[in-house]
Amino acid sequence: MEKIERVKRELVHKGAILDIYEDTVRLPNGKEEKWDFVSHRMGAACVLAVHPSGKIIMVRQYRNALDRFTLEVPAGKRDSVDEDTSICAARELEEETGFRAGKLEKLLSLKSTVAFCDEFIDVYLATDLKEIGEQHLDEAEDIDIELYDLEDLLVMCYSGKLQDAKSVAAIMAYAAKMN
Repeated sequence: MEKIERVKRELVHKGAILDIYEDTVRLPNGKEEKWDFVSHRMGAACVLAVHPSGKIIMVRQYRNALDRFTLEVPAGKRDSVDEDTSICAARELEEETGFRAGKLEKLLSLKSTVAFCDEFIDVYLATDLKEIGEQHLDEAEDIDIELYDLEDLLVMCYSGKLQDAKSVAAIMAYAAKMN
């Protein structure tokens, strides 16, 4: 495979958590192309949380990019580039659901959209949950908590009803672990 060379990277927009660039790349045939690149400066973590009932805790929240509510596992960005993703996962679980994990186990790491973005998400399994009280949501968050059987979530994944990549990956990893 011949080398593709980035010739130039130009910042187009600096956002709160994302930077958007226009890259100029030279293809093996010598032709130059413009490619978009999105840098997610912090990285993120998500957590598949198993409720004491055995059901999986999911959150429903509005996602502006899709202009609709989505069903997802609890997740969020790290507070700093140095924050351990297990701390991020534990914090997001508590903030979004009001539960604390007695045990937190890393299931996998993933890159969410490798074609144009460098975001990474570490996926955790939370068990031995203890209810610690109410959600502690950010001002702009409006999140409903819903409980599901693993089998129902798998059906939603395979039917396309549940499409959030991190959630699908978390559910599939958990299902594989349980077999």
